Amino acid sequence: MHVLPRGRLPLSPAQGIERGAAVTITVDGQERTAHTGETVAAALIADDGIATRQTASGAWRGVYCGMGACFDCLAVIDGVPNTRTCMTLVDEGMRVERQHGAGR
Repeated sequence: MHVLPRGRLPLSPAQGIERGAAVTITVDGQERTAHTGETVAAALIADDGIATRQTASGAWRGVYCGMGACFDCLAVIDGVPNTRTCMTLVDEGMRVERQHGAGR
C-alpha cells in the first residue's frame, strides 16, 4: 500500500504563490490549522491523511478524484452528512467529522 506524505508544500515569496490566512477547524474533536482557499480534503490530507469516511461494512474511503465526481470523500461538515470534502472550502470554526456508514 502506498502512503501519501503529510504536510503542506513549503512556499517562498520567489514562487509568487501565497497561502491563505490561517483558520482553525475542528476535525473529530481536535483543533487543526487550515488555510483559507483550501478544501476540507486538502486540509485533511495535510494534517492526517486521506481517509474521510468509513462505509457501513467498515472499509475506509477518502479522496479519490478530487473534483466532486466520485463521492468517496464524504464527511459530516457542520452537522451535514454526505458533504463532499473536495468541493467544500474550509472556514473559521468549521466542524468536520469522519463519517461512519450512511451518515444519517
